[in-house]
Amino acid sequence: MSEVILFGEPMAMFVAKTTGALHEVEEFTRLLAGAEVNVAIGLKRLGHTVSYVTKLGTDPFGTYIENKLHEEGLDTQITKDPDHFTGYQLKSKVEEGDPEVYYYRRNSAASHLTVEDVDRVDFEGAKILHITGIPPALSESCRAATYRLIERAREHDMIVSFDPNLRPSLWSSREEMISVINDIASRADIVLPGTGEGEILMGSGEPEKIAAYYRSNGAGIVIVKAGAKGAYVDSEELREFIEGYKVQKVVDTVGAGDGFAVGIISAYLEGKDLKEMVKRGNAIGAIQVSVMSDNEGLPTQEELAAYMKEGTECVFK
Repeated sequence: MSEVILFGEPMAMFVAKTTGALHEVEEFTRLLAGAEVNVAIGLKRLGHTVSYVTKLGTDPFGTYIENKLHEEGLDTQITKDPDHFTGYQLKSKVEEGDPEVYYYRRNSAASHLTVEDVDRVDFEGAKILHITGIPPALSESCRAATYRLIERAREHDMIVSFDPNLRPSLWSSREEMISVINDIASRADIVLPGTGEGEILMGSGEPEKIAAYYRSNGAGIVIVKAGAKGAYVDSEELREFIEGYKVQKVVDTVGAGDGFAVGIISAYLEGKDLKEMVKRGNAIGAIQVSVMSDNEGLPTQEELAAYMKEGTECVFK
């Protein structure tokens, strides 16, 4: 069985070949996207075994995604849904900063994941369950499936890591989002909020206050992402701000948080201490914002070691 189990919605992503408003773009490049699939690919490239749980439509996008997941060497636990389509998205090309992204996922195949799907998942031998706040926002059945995953992880003595990964547009209300996300966080061992998410979820953008809030609600380790500044870790053993890596040019910020999670989880699996876990998270997050892709720039162990040694002097393509 794989070391890590992930659960989510992979999507076909069409990235504009030219800059400008999406309605003006005529050519796109097709890629694979999805927060959880980014983490899965990143962990696999670092040499870890990963099981990815999802549901796909029986359409060309579903076939494309399934083939890409197999190419990446992931152990996939895919349910096929002939009645619903596979989600996709459009993404603009930018010279710097955040791109424009439009999602087409309402009533998608993945939004129909259920508790029954989760009960078919093989948990034997797995060490970590990593979840995000996206699946519980997709539908009531996905939310129930998320809670069932946590239950099953506990039954198998697994660590649960959680990235809020807020998508406000997917929720019926801001209040519901805050309530559900904070409840899931209270059931996790490792919580990975960003400072902006802290402002929404508990009313503060200060890393120390965010960490204290989630620690008091039950999390054993809280690592607060503070963008280019780095990250703050709060646990029984360590309370410290770990400086981030300087990035020569920010190309695309999408996927940085997923890269950060890859660093945290992989370092944990390799027995690294908390400070090294955060350093690795910062490094992969910096690599991610330096490339135009949600996951194609995720490094191998050799590439990561070179980047962490040389920092901004290491040109990462």
